[in-house]
Amino acid sequence: MGYLSPPPMPAPVIVYKDVGGLVSDYEALTERYRRENREVRLHECRSACTLALSLPNVCVYPDAKVKFHQAYNAINREVDLGVSSRLFASYPTAVQARLGYLTREYRVLTGTELIALGMRNCEGGPTMIASRKQRAPSTSVAGARPNGQSGASLASFGDIAQKVQSAVATALASPGGQTANPIHVAVADRQQLTGFARGGEEANALPEPAPLPPRRPPSEAFAAQDRAPMSSAYLQLISGAQPILGPQLVRTVASN
Repeated sequence: MGYLSPPPMPAPVIVYKDVGGLVSDYEALTERYRRENREVRLHECRSACTLALSLPNVCVYPDAKVKFHQAYNAINREVDLGVSSRLFASYPTAVQARLGYLTREYRVLTGTELIALGMRNCEGGPTMIASRKQRAPSTSVAGARPNGQSGASLASFGDIAQKVQSAVATALASPGGQTANPIHVAVADRQQLTGFARGGEEANALPEPAPLPPRRPPSEAFAAQDRAPMSSAYLQLISGAQPILGPQLVRTVASN
């Protein structure tokens, strides 16, 4: 895009490469940009295009190249001192001091040099203006303080703090940002909440199984009782009864 082919308002005029031309054409368009307060951004600008430096809303990129030289007659190629003086007078004072004067050959100033001389940097971005806002009414927040410890800040409660802030913002959304009654918000300690959750888990846990009965004593304990000596009366047959065990087995039991 050249200096003489601007986009529709209010878009800025971005000069990627302009090699100059008739000074009268550039003077006319420069005055139009001045009236419109149009922003002009320079990448590469030569000859009559350097009139852009006279605009109040002009900026240069750090890698820009602006080339200055004397104006000359397009027919006979002779230097026009009057037009050259008008060009030089349009430049900012710091640029004039840096150039000193115009010559027939190009004299080049980079964007970095022009920025150091006071020209605005196109990459500087918008200027942020801080404004003072009225503070919202303070809201008292009660925090749990176990064991006499100091209450934790809202930031340490994470999602709980967000819910509290949302509730306070909703309450303050009334006209004028005032509430009829004071707002009290109770914030529980995260550690206590964790303890309550654990208590609920313990209440829902399955009961422990009943203890098993004691184990049966070893068979040797019963064998010891079986080996106890039997009295002779126990081995006697009842009158009229017939013996079931043989005499050999009876003797063996009696001997044990």
